Amino acid sequence: MGMKTNKGKEALFTEINITPLTDIFLVLLIIMMVVAPTFQSTDSSITVPEINSGISIEQKNATVAVTKEGKLYLNGTPTTEEKLADELAALKPSLEKPELVVKADERVKSAKIMEIMNAAQSAEYKKLIVAGEPLSKKEQKELKKSESPAT
Repeated sequence: MGMKTNKGKEALFTEINITPLTDIFLVLLIIMMVVAPTFQSTDSSITVPEINSGISIEQKNATVAVTKEGKLYLNGTPTTEEKLADELAALKPSLEKPELVVKADERVKSAKIMEIMNAAQSAEYKKLIVAGEPLSKKEQKELKKSESPAT
């Protein structure tokens, strides 16, 4: 494609218009931002109990999820209490750190958590983390108000 320059000579137009390419990338970015949160929750039947504070959990650890019905899942795979210690021991060499994260529904009895702790101890895990959902700042303030004596 030829175009006139200010000197009257014909020159080639060699620039690429990247506006359509930028538009496509922005649309793809928006789609990924909308869709990504749906992939984060693995099991919606587990309601994690709320806690006042805490730190974020690395997803590189072994994770045991317990539903309100008492069903166990090791890294998303169904398992039983009898097999849990053996499966944890088999999984341990593939982990960076021998840590176990327990994500239990708020209605699960503490005896079930104790059984998971015993299985982790027999599989020689060094650290056990019980996951909880942090309270929002507003909920923490309301909790502090309800705990303080009325004057």
